[in-house]
Amino acid sequence: MNTALLYRLLDADPAAGPAELLHRARAGRDLPHLVLSALALDGVRMGEPARAELRRARDRVAQYARLAAGLARSTGVRAIRGLPLAGYYPDGLLRPMDGLDLVAPDEAALWQAVIRLVTDQPVERIDVSLLGERPHHTAVTLHWPAEDPLVDPWYRVHLTTAALPGDGSAVPVRPYLAADEHVECLIALAESCLRSPSRPPCPVTLLDIAALTGRPFSEPAETAAVLAAYRLAPEAATLLDHAAGHVPLGPLAAVRAELAPALAPEHRRRAEAATAARRLRTRHGTLLRRTVIRHAWDQARFLIPSSGTPLLLTPVADYLLAPAPPTSTTRTAALQALHHWDNLC
Repeated sequence: MNTALLYRLLDADPAAGPAELLHRARAGRDLPHLVLSALALDGVRMGEPARAELRRARDRVAQYARLAAGLARSTGVRAIRGLPLAGYYPDGLLRPMDGLDLVAPDEAALWQAVIRLVTDQPVERIDVSLLGERPHHTAVTLHWPAEDPLVDPWYRVHLTTAALPGDGSAVPVRPYLAADEHVECLIALAESCLRSPSRPPCPVTLLDIAALTGRPFSEPAETAAVLAAYRLAPEAATLLDHAAGHVPLGPLAAVRAELAPALAPEHRRRAEAATAARRLRTRHGTLLRRTVIRHAWDQARFLIPSSGTPLLLTPVADYLLAPAPPTSTTRTAALQALHHWDNLC
């Protein structure tokens, strides 16, 4: 992985120089930090503002790594997607990370991690959503300002009990990832293609594939079988086909070849499942109030007042679960129900 690859992926003219490459990178979120780190490795001279921006970006990634390590020890949650992939990049090259993604073994571990983050960090926003009905999966995203919130992205930590949410229909939720870390990263990249199947992979995804080509996929048939078991053979094949036009696939070329027999069966399975399966509903919470941390709670609770609109009471905040943005009347009724509940407790 080198600067020449960045010029190709960002469609920048090498003759125009590093400034043009950085200009192209600024059209994508966090890509400037990767380009700045690549230019620094190449010894390109840069001023103090660029060096300071790069230092803050490195500090943010280091903070994410510290958070992930601490939460893994104390709660059992573990990092998925961005942070593990960053570990495969060459030393000094900064993988773009717009946040830290964590998967929890269960809801209790998820809320333990949320409580710790709320206690230790200046969290300003907590978003909650539920995937499915009964049983459901929980996702929580916490946001707080960066060192310089005017020019740097806020910190974002996303925790979920469903590592792979699927597409809500034919591709189901798969709560856990594979035990092999670099196969797990390939699975996560293939899963990301479900969100926008008609769009080509972004430059960061292609750089991720380039980083993974240095990993030992010693059993291509086994890797392909794992991807097929996770219902991601088509996405993985498309991703690798696209990446092959930009980087040598190395050991992943054999994985792509082994995927071929799994493609038609998975397409048939999806066609059958799409007609039979009910679409998995996602319910987003509208914040009603932050609360004193309920340390004794290890799960969220539902409260359904007489108005019939369900409320979600969590260890850190209370939310309205409504299919549409709440009206002032709905919000008022929900707050009254919460006050009534407070008086009963």
